[in-house]
Amino acid sequence: QVQLVESGGGLVQAGDSLRLSCTASGRTAGNYEMGWFRQAPGKERESVAAVDWSGGGTFYTESVKGRFWISRDTAKNTVFLQMNNLKPEDTAIYYCAAAAVFGTTSAWRTEGTYSYWGQGTQVTVSS
Repeated sequence: QVQLVESGGGLVQAGDSLRLSCTASGRTAGNYEMGWFRQAPGKERESVAAVDWSGGGTFYTESVKGRFWISRDTAKNTVFLQMNNLKPEDTAIYYCAAAAVFGTTSAWRTEGTYSYWGQGTQVTVSS
C-alpha cells in the first residue's frame, strides 16, 4: 500500500510560479513511477507530467512543455512539479499518482495505469 500526500497549491497571479510536492509513504514507495494529473471545473481529469522510477525519464503534456518540470527525490520519496509562467487555464485540482510500471511510452497518460492517488491540491491562477 502506498499513501500519497500533495502540497504546495495556492492562489497566484498569471506569470507566477508554484512548486507542488507529493510525498509517498509505504514500504516500496520509492520504486513507483509517478505522475501528475489535473482536473479543472467541469472538465475531465487530464495528465500533466510523469517521471519514471529512476528519475531519468520525464514526460509532459504539450500544453505545459517548457513551463512545468517534474523531478523526484528518491531518498525522500517525494516528487515535485515546478510550475512556471502559470496561466489561468492551469487552474485545477492537481493530483499525484503512483504506478508500479508504465510499460509503454504512452501509458503515463492513462489514469488506469496508476494504482494509488493523492487527495489533490488546488491551484488557482488569476488573470
